[in-house]
Amino acid sequence: MPRPEGRVLVAQNKKARHDYHIGDRVEAGLVLLGTEVKSLRAGRASLTDGFATIDDGEVWLRGVNIPEYKFGTHNHGPTRNRKLLLHRREIAKLEKQVANSGRTLVPLSIYFSDGYAKVEIAVATGKKDWDKRQTIAERDANREAQRALASRNKRGR
Repeated sequence: MPRPEGRVLVAQNKKARHDYHIGDRVEAGLVLLGTEVKSLRAGRASLTDGFATIDDGEVWLRGVNIPEYKFGTHNHGPTRNRKLLLHRREIAKLEKQVANSGRTLVPLSIYFSDGYAKVEIAVATGKKDWDKRQTIAERDANREAQRALASRNKRGR
């Protein structure tokens, strides 16, 4: 069976966009076991509590929940640490950015790109409570403005 072409989204971390200011983004490959790949192809994953760390020049994805594959006999641990595949220069760049206090690596999405499992990670800075409220207020204001424009355009016809 041929691999699907393009990008097939498996899971997205919407909470990360609410809790963090998102900076530079990087696409990384994932080192997975067979049952993890099958579970991802079934669309089962949760990035909510996930984060990435850099240990000894290697990037590790931690806290991401990929549930056990229902039909597998030798299953994996759902929240085991998974190695990310990046070029050495990319790792050095990320390490330099994360060295600044208050920054962390957060997974934004897991997807298949031309049949290969990928994760998009970002350098993120935590938001304060007032930042979150400000973001919500801006979104509501934009939504109200769009409604006003839509109703005005509708009446103008």
